[in-house]
Amino acid sequence: MLRLPAFVAAFLIATAAIAEPDAEPSASAAGATASPPPFVLKGTEVRTIRAKALQRDYEIFVSLPESYQSQPRRRFPVLFVTDADYAFPLVRSIARRVGNRARGLEEFILVGLSYSVGDTPEYSRRRDYTPTPNGEKTRDPSGKPPVFGEAEGYRRFLSEEVMPFVAATYRTDTTRSIYAGHSYGGLFGLYVLLTEPKLFSHYIIGSPSLWFDQKVLFQRERSYAEANKELKANVFMSIASYETIDKASGDPRYNGKTDMIADLREFEQALRSRNYPGLKLASEVIPGEDHLTVFPAIVTRGLLWALPAKRD
Repeated sequence: MLRLPAFVAAFLIATAAIAEPDAEPSASAAGATASPPPFVLKGTEVRTIRAKALQRDYEIFVSLPESYQSQPRRRFPVLFVTDADYAFPLVRSIARRVGNRARGLEEFILVGLSYSVGDTPEYSRRRDYTPTPNGEKTRDPSGKPPVFGEAEGYRRFLSEEVMPFVAATYRTDTTRSIYAGHSYGGLFGLYVLLTEPKLFSHYIIGSPSLWFDQKVLFQRERSYAEANKELKANVFMSIASYETIDKASGDPRYNGKTDMIADLREFEQALRSRNYPGLKLASEVIPGEDHLTVFPAIVTRGLLWALPAKRD
């Protein structure tokens, strides 16, 4: 089962011996020195998978639907979500609350794609979710200089190792594999869409970082269109209303430098202009949210779009 960090401190209190030196400690004193148990998400699993070509280990988090044990012949769609340390418990909670025992959403297997073992989340996601090495000049909390541009290697890891492992280990409906990612995770999702679109049946793309490397993904979109007449995929793209520039307002929730809404609209228009017969594309700007607050709303809308409850 997945163990989440318990933000608790155990304070050891040394007291002067006011009783006899060999007196047994009281039960309350003994309990005060014991660390409380961590909070556990029931019904979850952690699996470690070796990325052979990348020579790194990654953890995936798995949550099975309530009907998984009671319906042993049933196969379930799978949702793969990036940035799992944050997104996995969030999506799991939304799925249970909005799903309302399959009355609000179709049940699904949730797979959280966590970071490489031993790396900070920032270092891992900058490297694995970006398509080119020309990233922002910054430093990792670990002190290491950041690395960018290994999205292709990470895509192959998902395609050749993670997804086959999930399909072999759990009862999955392999025709319905859904991707969800936000920010750099949204950028990576669009990279996969334009590289191996059939890898996922549905793409939930939140606030994609289309500004990355001078909007390099726009060039990739043009290259794909020149070489292909079809893009068969279901795509839902969403972003927060504050992810634009409004210098006159003085509201700090607005973006300071990048109009991500304009970027998303431009990318959407480019996709629509190709008239791909098999592309089903929806988009939404969510009011009252910014880049840091919007993902719960995006994933809720995305789940209702990709996995609506089955009606008799």
